Amino acid sequence: MTPSTSYAPAFGRLLLAILFLLSGLSKIAAPDATIGYIGMVGLPLPQLGYALSLIVEVGGGLLLVAGFQTRIVALALAVFTVATALLFHNDFADQNQMIHFLKNIAITGGLLQVASFGAGSFSLDARLGRAVAKPAS
Repeated sequence: MTPSTSYAPAFGRLLLAILFLLSGLSKIAAPDATIGYIGMVGLPLPQLGYALSLIVEVGGGLLLVAGFQTRIVALALAVFTVATALLFHNDFADQNQMIHFLKNIAITGGLLQVASFGAGSFSLDARLGRAVAKPAS
């Protein structure tokens, strides 16, 4: 199988998206706790932050799984992931927070790979004739 017909890009997108989808669903299940946590870290307009996080996590996760507008979605999720690392996981004296920070950085790396190489052949982008992969240099 060549990379352009491999299931690997679709599986990789699914694995990345699961994290965002589950996080978004947990926020839907506990809106007051989420809004309180956003406010606790000192961000303004916690209700707006909550709404934006739902749009990014659930909407972005679903789009990533489907492989629709994948490069743009992956970039948006990468920016969101770095922002959450910097805003919510910045207490490096706490080993747990350091692990979460590094996890977010690693996820960002995966998302940048998706943004760079596209969704792969098993995606809506491929069905719609969008570029699915850049040729090797």
